[in-house]
Amino acid sequence: MQHDRGHAHVDPKSGDRRVSVAIWANGILTIAQIVGGILAGSLALIADALHNFSDMASLVIAFAARKIARRPADERMTFGYGRIEIVAALVNYTTLIIVGFYLIYEGGMRMIDPPEVAGWTVVILGGVALAVDTLTALLTYSMQKGSVNIRALFLHNLSDALASVAVIVGGALIILYDMRWVDPTITIGIALYILYLAFTEIGGPIRTLMLGSPPDIDSEGLIDAMRSVEGVRDVHHVHLWQMQEHEAALDCHVVLTAEGWRRIEAIKVEIKESLRDQFGLVHSSLEFEHTDHVHENAALYGHGGSAGKEGDLVHRDTEGA
Repeated sequence: MQHDRGHAHVDPKSGDRRVSVAIWANGILTIAQIVGGILAGSLALIADALHNFSDMASLVIAFAARKIARRPADERMTFGYGRIEIVAALVNYTTLIIVGFYLIYEGGMRMIDPPEVAGWTVVILGGVALAVDTLTALLTYSMQKGSVNIRALFLHNLSDALASVAVIVGGALIILYDMRWVDPTITIGIALYILYLAFTEIGGPIRTLMLGSPPDIDSEGLIDAMRSVEGVRDVHHVHLWQMQEHEAALDCHVVLTAEGWRRIEAIKVEIKESLRDQFGLVHSSLEFEHTDHVHENAALYGHGGSAGKEGDLVHRDTEGA
């Protein structure tokens, strides 16, 4: 499978402008909702404000991460700074989880003793929030297809828009039927949805930061493709990991037959072309071993297994494709 196929590309400056607009819109909305929630006595409105505040913080983090990620590789970060966006996504999802649990706690307390709530204030500010949340979601929609960092923001905004709809409905029920218990009930519902989104999406950033193999690359198929090259006897000590969101890397030992050893450069080129064309891997470090000097009992993945004979590292190639 081709790695990172079909993700969207948005001009960096245009993307930065979109995120900036979203930051200001969410900041103003957060202040309005907190003030309105306090005046109206609505926990659901304050809950939505806290969620919007987490969105604003997430937008600031994402904006900074986008800027840092464009720095070129240097002596301190030889792989570049692109992984900072993965870190930002993890921070944003973790924030969502904390907010979600807090809102469940506060909603539970209010279920026991529902306070008076000013329904019209809730409905009006909920409508304003819905407009801002929809605007922010539209600004980040096309960008989120190619960035886990922006996807975290988009899911924040999408959940905010749905939460705003719930807040409006709750305010209307309070106006019409004085159903005060609706406010904390909606708060808990918003929190559960936040937690669902966060726990569903947080696995990706964690996998990347743990140097997990890319989920859209068939590891077994990749190994079989290398083994099928004429002159290759086997491969082992395979490391396949995600350097950045759209850039994977491979490091492994390739065992060559005696015949393959005589045309090592041609085999190297063939393997790298196969990795690039079939799996989208443009960064690979291959260490070649002669079949007579191979590691014994070497593990397929990682560097487990006993050491080989003396002089088994007879050739090393660390050139990327």
